[in-house]
Amino acid sequence: MTDEHTTSNAPHPHDHDGHHHHGHGHGHSHAHPVDSRNETRTLIAAALTGSFMLAEVIGGLLTGSLALLADAAHMLTDFAALLLAWGAFRLSRRPATSKRSYGYDRIQILAAFANGVTLSILVVWIACEAVMRLFEPNEIEATGMAVIAVLGLLINIAAFAVLHGADTNNLNIRGALAHVMGDLLGSVAAIIAAGVIWWTGWTPIDPLLSLLIAGLIGVSAWRLVRDAGRVLLEAAPDHIDPEALRADLMASTPGVLDIHHVHVWSLTPDRPMATLHARVETDADVAQIVRRLKARLAEQYKLTHATIEVETGACADQTPEARNFTDC
Repeated sequence: MTDEHTTSNAPHPHDHDGHHHHGHGHGHSHAHPVDSRNETRTLIAAALTGSFMLAEVIGGLLTGSLALLADAAHMLTDFAALLLAWGAFRLSRRPATSKRSYGYDRIQILAAFANGVTLSILVVWIACEAVMRLFEPNEIEATGMAVIAVLGLLINIAAFAVLHGADTNNLNIRGALAHVMGDLLGSVAAIIAAGVIWWTGWTPIDPLLSLLIAGLIGVSAWRLVRDAGRVLLEAAPDHIDPEALRADLMASTPGVLDIHHVHVWSLTPDRPMATLHARVETDADVAQIVRRLKARLAEQYKLTHATIEVETGACADQTPEARNFTDC
């Protein structure tokens, strides 16, 4: 999976074309097979969620429970989110092309980001409805509410168990799990609210528990949007400090005078990538240095896809205004 793309500005000219990360001037064929387990389990979870959604909507309307209606609305968005996640897994299996040299893997990140945004919108809706119910309480039929909530809990436990058997480090799976976990907590809240109302008649417990669940869902939504956003913005992975990486490569590789123009990002969280310029001694063994740099990147930083430009003189991108190699 390593990319043996090296250039030297000394023996031949090099057009860097603005140093765009993903345009190396040749097509990469990095078809990254998606674990079919993720795809299958996401589809099963979507079927379980969708099959119970309508029953919960009807139950919420008949009993007057906001907790049930909020959970039903959440299940509706979950059903759509799970289908989106499944579709992303399907699309990401498409092979790379000359115009899409990295394939469709990042579709999963887009789906995860979209799921995080929909969760955030849902949290706002539940919170607004809960506040309104606190000021304007309504009658709730506790027995029917409890029955439907218990059935919903069983469905959500089954969906959660199915998804938990997939790759939980995958952002797309994390998004699906966040939705289902929100549903599961919503069902638990509805059961507790039904019990309190049945024993005491105190209906404010329904919107209060809905606010609590909205807060828990909101935390998951924020983390999902944050992590997916970091990948989409091509930020350096959490476990890699580009400055420390630069210093380490210079110290550990004989013949390297300077490392600059270091860019580290991720196509997906499990596919980190890097580009960098290496200025080497004039009589250095370029091929050997490149092999050592790539080995260091793979072993120390799990960067198995790196594009290295080798230079024996001034940086190919250096401008008259640049004062040193890190400025070019």
